[in-house]
Amino acid sequence: MRIESCLSVSARQWPDKLALVTGETRLTYGMLLDQVRRLSAGLASLGIGRGDRLLFVLENGAEAVIALFASWTLGAVACPLHPTIKAEKLADILSSTRAAAIITQTKTADIAEAALAKVGLARTQREPHLIVTDLPADTANGSSSAAPVISPPDRLPFRRQSLTKLMQMPGLAQPEPDLRDDELALLIHTSGSTGRPKGVMLTHANLHFAGHAIVDYLRLNKDDVVMSVLPLSFGYGLTQMLTAFLSGATLVLERSFAFPRIILDLARRERASVMPLVPAMAGMITAMRDLEPGALPHLRLLTSAAAAMPPATGEALQHLFPQAEIVLMYGQTECIRTAYLPPDLRRAHPLSVGRPLSGTQILIVDDNLCAVPTGKTGELLVRGPHVMAGYWEDAVATAKAIVERDGVEWLRTGDLFRLDESGLLYFISRKDDIIKTRGEKVSPQEVERVLYAIPGIVEAAVEGSPDPLLGQVVKAHVVAAPGVGLTERQIRRHCAESLEDFMVPKLVEFHESLPRTESGKIRLSHGKPAANPAWTPSEN
Repeated sequence: MRIESCLSVSARQWPDKLALVTGETRLTYGMLLDQVRRLSAGLASLGIGRGDRLLFVLENGAEAVIALFASWTLGAVACPLHPTIKAEKLADILSSTRAAAIITQTKTADIAEAALAKVGLARTQREPHLIVTDLPADTANGSSSAAPVISPPDRLPFRRQSLTKLMQMPGLAQPEPDLRDDELALLIHTSGSTGRPKGVMLTHANLHFAGHAIVDYLRLNKDDVVMSVLPLSFGYGLTQMLTAFLSGATLVLERSFAFPRIILDLARRERASVMPLVPAMAGMITAMRDLEPGALPHLRLLTSAAAAMPPATGEALQHLFPQAEIVLMYGQTECIRTAYLPPDLRRAHPLSVGRPLSGTQILIVDDNLCAVPTGKTGELLVRGPHVMAGYWEDAVATAKAIVERDGVEWLRTGDLFRLDESGLLYFISRKDDIIKTRGEKVSPQEVERVLYAIPGIVEAAVEGSPDPLLGQVVKAHVVAAPGVGLTERQIRRHCAESLEDFMVPKLVEFHESLPRTESGKIRLSHGKPAANPAWTPSEN
């Protein structure tokens, strides 16, 4: 089954049910499907169709949702990118994907234009369209406020198109015929730790399998209201949209978590029952000193993915939302979702990410791809219908990630795990993040969990710092709550009570905040975290 079908099925069942709330926009399933079909017809009028790649540089909003489903209706491939992307990176992705169009907003159209001019027609092999969502229909295609860009002869001339005008077309009655679920639906570009971003290829079958598995274990239904601020350029954010529409739920989509109180007030007004979080968001919520327990009375479910949830943060969330269940999950862009921990096991196993999804196989192996004994640490391999088709036009990276073992293909996650006797998975670290000191291996995650248990620590990150004698020493970067007078000595003493000597941070640095990736993960930069505002995922 293809992903665009989930919207049409829900629209047939519940045409008048509220599907999407974003800003001042409120759309029923019937209204949303009508707008998707209209935009599909508009895009088709530009010659966009099956197999074409469309780049989306959009903040969360109705236009982003409509454009995604319109592209799938035509058989095109959606490539959602974070709205803060820079021209250089956008040009690189435009060139590698040979995209048929960039869909963006007025405030980011200049970035798109710069990328288009940088790439030029010779490298794209066709003239991409620049479609602007908030450009009035009567100002597009060369009128006074949207004149053609004057470029050097060897560069690409283009005009802005109005998405509003494209949506004035009569809607397509039916999707493109003969579309298959093994065709590409998404290219999601992962930042990675080094090198150029890689385009993860996900098919409709990948998304359909993962989406239904998530709906099943979260027990999502048409009475749920899903409150999401996660960017649609981020796999965890996209799954909120897909699972909401698969289950007939209402999706409340906002752009930012910069002001948590505003989001929580909106969640209360909209009677949100499901709220997906990343640990950074959870930390911001639990740091709100005047937030009373039970502030969201309709909330039944909190989910967490993208990074490990510190147990202390999970307990603080449970105190604030006592009626809600907390579901911890693990996945990667390359396989969407791998494991989840049922809520009734969280308190007994707070460090676990649970068991594999139904229909998913996992294996923990050593560097030679040989299975390690239960309880031992090794790299996690994943197999199932949700594993990516590979990296876009990158055979070398695909061959490293998709490996054959005993005649069967597996995804190498690059993550270190151990499996206990009851079949529960425990994330240890990224392979590249392991600190080697005094001949011992240290998992940053293990040290960070101890740091988060110190009263007053809001954020923590651990890395290896070069040392001429020991190779590396453990270095902690921490953010303390305002007014908390923690010292390096106090932190090291607390760690020494819970950790072996070689794991205790030898260096502690205090910061006002820690830098984060677009998906909300703390990302240290050569030991020099920069000042960073509160995380705003749609400012990933």
